[in-house]
Amino acid sequence: MKLNEKITERIIFSSNTIIEALKQMDITGSKLLFVFDKKKFITLLSIGDIQRAIINNCSLNDNILGATRKKTVYAKYDDSESNIKQKMLETRAECMPVINDQDELVNVLFWEDVFHEAEKRKKVKLDLPVVIMAGGKGSRLKPLTNVLPKPLIPIGEKTILEYIMDRFIDVGCNNFYLSVNYKAEMIEHYFEQIENNNYKIEFFKEPKPLGTAGSLYMLKGKINETFFVSNCDIIIDDEYDEIYNYHKESKNELTIVAALKHYPIPYGTIETGESGRIKSFIEKPELTFQINSGMYILEPHLLDEIPNNEFFHITDLISNIQKRGGNVGAFPVSEKSWTDIGEWSEYYKSVTKYK
Repeated sequence: MKLNEKITERIIFSSNTIIEALKQMDITGSKLLFVFDKKKFITLLSIGDIQRAIINNCSLNDNILGATRKKTVYAKYDDSESNIKQKMLETRAECMPVINDQDELVNVLFWEDVFHEAEKRKKVKLDLPVVIMAGGKGSRLKPLTNVLPKPLIPIGEKTILEYIMDRFIDVGCNNFYLSVNYKAEMIEHYFEQIENNNYKIEFFKEPKPLGTAGSLYMLKGKINETFFVSNCDIIIDDEYDEIYNYHKESKNELTIVAALKHYPIPYGTIETGESGRIKSFIEKPELTFQINSGMYILEPHLLDEIPNNEFFHITDLISNIQKRGGNVGAFPVSEKSWTDIGEWSEYYKSVTKYK
């Protein structure tokens, strides 16, 4: 049986590296790959597998076999379709590989193709407060932000802010706190006109620009549980429950969602030793960094550590936590799982991506 393109584009080989797997996921828009050793199917590799490997300090240049799961649930080619569906329901598997007696992949059943919209694969209800920092002037998007506040800039039929909120609503987060300042009345008026039963918004206005975290002091006594904080110009397409689980399991006080960013160097690089002798020569290497995406998870006691009505950045809070020995962690997401809409080039890409 010939495999269709939806399957073949997700095939990766056991000789590939973690960074190569991440790039393939970004190119195909998939969070799951099928690992092969020549013609034989070995296992699955998910974005969650890679994230756990990175958290455990694996190098992006390590072989993917160090990140793959030890046990993969699969079906045999002579299994009935009803049995395969039942197995998928029991395991909540995103897909079910079907292999023959020679360990060759003959088909893959995907959840969305088998169950459509009738049954969600993951039923997530985090029910955590979400703070969205929406008070900035949006200088990078001028002159548009001379007229509209950045949170209300449209992408298709919705605003940036609604796209961000939708992702939290999907995982059961319906209580929002919006920090506003620039054109605050326009933002509040916009949401007053929307009829909805899905969420609740409480606005709080910083009296002056207070940095990336300064206005959070106004929430003291209002939020008493773990909560998300997001900038109003970024979208994270990842599993929010996995981010939360990592935060809790690691006993972090604050977790940064860190986007992997790749920077290719278009030249051969040279490393030299004594007397200028060449030690190594690498042709067109690529550097990868973890970038602060602008989304965080915080424990509520941190609100008490934010000074009242003073300019204060989230980096100041992180530094204070570390100085007293508290845990600050980073949860990695792939480069294309993070969209920064705050500048023109990325805004144009977003309009195409989310239209």
